[in-house]
Amino acid sequence: MSLETKLILCPVNLRHAKVEYNAYTEAVEMAERRGAKLIVATVAPEMERNLNIRDSDAYWGEQLRKFLKDHPAPGVEVEAVVRKGAVHRQIVKLASERKVDLIVMESANPKVKDYLLGTNASHVVTHAKCSVYVVRT
Repeated sequence: MSLETKLILCPVNLRHAKVEYNAYTEAVEMAERRGAKLIVATVAPEMERNLNIRDSDAYWGEQLRKFLKDHPAPGVEVEAVVRKGAVHRQIVKLASERKVDLIVMESANPKVKDYLLGTNASHVVTHAKCSVYVVRT
C-alpha cells in the first residue's frame, strides 16, 4: 500500500530560526517533490517572558510571516499557524486536527548537542499518529 503525502507540518522555533532551520528547508523540499501543502507552525508560550510583548498571537504571527518572507518556498502552498501552549502538545494536537501526513521537525534546541532527540521531538515521535521525520541539528 502506497502512502500519499498531501499535507506536511513543519514546526519552527522562531527563537532559534536565525541559527537552525534545517527542518524547514527539508520540509520545503519534500513538499515540492511530493506536491504537498506545507503548514509552518510556531508555538508561543502561554505567558511571555518578555513583558514588551502584549499581544502574543500578533507578535509571533508577524515573526512567522517575516521568517517565511526571508525563507520563501517557491512552488509550494504554505500556510502559517501560530499556537499557544506546550510545544510538544500543540504540535501533536495540530497534526491530529489537520490530519497531517508527515511532521518534519528539528531534533533539539541548537544549544543541546548532547542528546539525539530533544524533549519536544521525543514527545512528538511517541504521540503523533502520523510519520515524523526528525532532522538532526
